[in-house]
Amino acid sequence: MELNVRNDSKIVEIWLTKSEKQNMQLKKELKLIYQCFNEIGYTVATFLSGAQDLDAVTSDLICYNRRRIAQMEAIRFV
Repeated sequence: MELNVRNDSKIVEIWLTKSEKQNMQLKKELKLIYQCFNEIGYTVATFLSGAQDLDAVTSDLICYNRRRIAQMEAIRFV
């Protein structure tokens, strides 16, 4: 688990690995962390490691965005 506290924006980032997100004891500890930071006005964001290949998913997203931009430009010039 990685915990980053950003005091300037009052945000707490919690990063969990695949194995950590299955850990029941860690989930109990996270509830306490959420409560503590919420009481002092911080927003807590938890990021969970995914199961998909990051390179492939990112490449697909970039290709989709390029096609969509081209479509929007074609519509604009018609």
